[in-house]
This record gives sequence, C-alpha cells and structure tokens, in this order.
Amino acid sequence: MDTISPVTQLHPEASAPRLQITSAKTLAESSNLTSIPSHYAFTTPTSGDQAVHADHDDPIPVIDFSLLSSSNPDQRSKAVSDLAKACQDWGVFMLINHGVPQSQMKATVDALMGFFDLTDQEKNKFLGKHVLDPIIYGTRIKASIDKVLLWRDLLRMMVHPKFHCPPKPEGLSEVLAEYSVELRKLARELLKAITESLGLGSGYIDEAMNMDSSLQILAANLYPPCPQPELAMGLPSHSDFGLLTILMQNDIGGLQVNHGGKWVKVDPIPNAFVVNTADQLEIMSNGKYKSVLHRAVLNNKTTRISIPFSIGPSLNTVVVPAEQLVDGKHNQATYISRNYRDYLKFKQSRVLNKGLCPNQVKDMICVAYCYAVLC
Repeated sequence: MDTISPVTQLHPEASAPRLQITSAKTLAESSNLTSIPSHYAFTTPTSGDQAVHADHDDPIPVIDFSLLSSSNPDQRSKAVSDLAKACQDWGVFMLINHGVPQSQMKATVDALMGFFDLTDQEKNKFLGKHVLDPIIYGTRIKASIDKVLLWRDLLRMMVHPKFHCPPKPEGLSEVLAEYSVELRKLARELLKAITESLGLGSGYIDEAMNMDSSLQILAANLYPPCPQPELAMGLPSHSDFGLLTILMQNDIGGLQVNHGGKWVKVDPIPNAFVVNTADQLEIMSNGKYKSVLHRAVLNNKTTRISIPFSIGPSLNTVVVPAEQLVDGKHNQATYISRNYRDYLKFKQSRVLNKGLCPNQVKDMICVAYCYAVLC
C-alpha cells in the first residue's frame, strides 16, 4: 500500500454543484414512511428469468481455502480442481477457512456502519458520479442514465495502488487500511490458484495484469428495511468490472446469483466470504470462466450490509485472452482488446439493469471486429 489519502478531491466531472440527497437509511427511519416514494419504484420483467429457483438441487460450491495452500499435493490438486469446477459451472463460490480473523471482519463491518450513521451532511461531502472518483457516496453513480433510485446507500473507495478513505468516523481509515491489505493478499492467492486451474502458470496474472499496480476497490452497500421490498431494488442484475470480487456480508440474506437462467439465493454462511468471477477474468480466460450476473433484493424487517472487495488489473492494462487458451480453431479469441480504464468508462455509460457481461459489451461496440492476431 503506497499512500494514505484520507480526503481526496472528486473527479472533475463530479465537482459541480449537486442536489443534496436523503440517504436510504434516513428515509427508512422516517416514522411516517408506509410506502416507497415513486422514484424508488423499480420495474422489472415478470418473465420466468426473474423467478427465484427455491428448490435448487445443485448447491453453491464451497471452497476450503486452507486446502488450496495445503502441503499435501493430492489435497491441493483436488482443491484446485474443485475451484475450476466452481468457476466454470457457477462463477461464484463460498470461501471458508480463508484465514481472515473473525474479529477483523467484525471490526470492518462496525467501522462502516459507523460511516452510515453519520449525518447526511457529512456523508454528502463524498457524493460522486464518475466511476473513477476515488471516493463515492450515494445511491447511484450513473445519475444521468439510471433514472430510478436504488434502495441502498453506497460508499466506495479506491484502496490500491493509493488508499482513499473518508476521515470520519474516527478510526475508519485504520480499520479499512488493514482489512484492504488482508483482502489483497487473499485475492492474489486465489487468483494464482484460478490461473493454475486454467492450465496457466501461477504467476501469469501477476505479470499479465500488472498486479503490483492493480486497481483495488472496497465498497459497502447498506440496504435498510424497505416498506415495499417487492417494488424497490437494492441492486439490479449486473456483473462486476474486475477480475474477482470477495464479498463479506452480515447474516441477512439478499444476494442472488443467476445460474442456468434462474435466480438462486445465496444464503450466508457464518464467517465465510462469497467470491464471484468478474468481467476481466472472463476476458482473460477467453470465456471459460463467465462473469456471473447477480443482484441484491430487499426485505422489510432488517438492515443488510454487504462489503464487496474488487481486485482488477491496473487501469492501463490491456486485457486479452491468454494465448495458451486460444488455438485459432475451436477456441478463437472472442473478446476485443481494451484497456481497463476504457472498459470501466464504457460500462458505466450503460444502463445498470441491462446486466452487461463482457461478451455483450463486445457485441455492442464491435459488431464487425475480429482478431487478426492475438495482441
């Protein structure tokens, strides 16, 4: 971790005067709230692909991280094989025995809850709208595109290669800096195992994605109780920008992943992380490991908090399919070359509830593009 910058200027596009907003938390705590305001009403299709598959026979995979670092070659080989199957079949798995102390996980949740307990005036100092703002607070980033407010409060910080964090509440910066370092170590070990599972050397990601300068984002989503959870949305269907996302959450369910065209509930496991594959891993693996679609739904009783940690390439890295996974015949390269910074900007320009994955982005911006050579 290079530099600690507790207070950071917003991106120039986000520095213009803005309307003050009321947080979802403040709105939910209003004593006279019996229904959601109209600008929170989120219309979703009622077709079968929106239904939740309640009786799914195939459980979400559970990966034991301690076995991935086992000195027993048979145990480790089996763990890497299980990881490959989880990434290919689901794009999401529960990670247990990951080595992050429970006390540190709790301290991180408590510190972030402390931020959301600040006044709206304090939190609104960090209102942002651009994907590259180092600190963002609000309900949405793409205000000019996403016309409906989400029933959530968001704090999002870039924590590597430089660390950014609001100065309040006291102690927040120290707690999040320590947690970010711990999660970075965990993520890089997972990425090594994932690249091995693809038949690539364990150091492939480090070199190809310039991981020493990788963009690392820590966020917190607060979903207060909603009086009409069936009408509002915490976070609509989407895929994640980076390589990998490691999610910590309290014991309140709400996360759902799309598997086989159906939405499946991700029931929390105490002290476990939820890990999902993201867009740049799909591109690097040439589509073998898909970037999973997921969403967050609401309830009318209890506050849910989720804390996603995203690790991606450096902003200037051009991500392309690994050469070893392209043979020019059956496994042709199917993704265009684009640096990570431009990818983030383009994807932010799309409506969030379209849930664009890398291949859909490719189809939209490059109808007639093909690889003459692998760049």
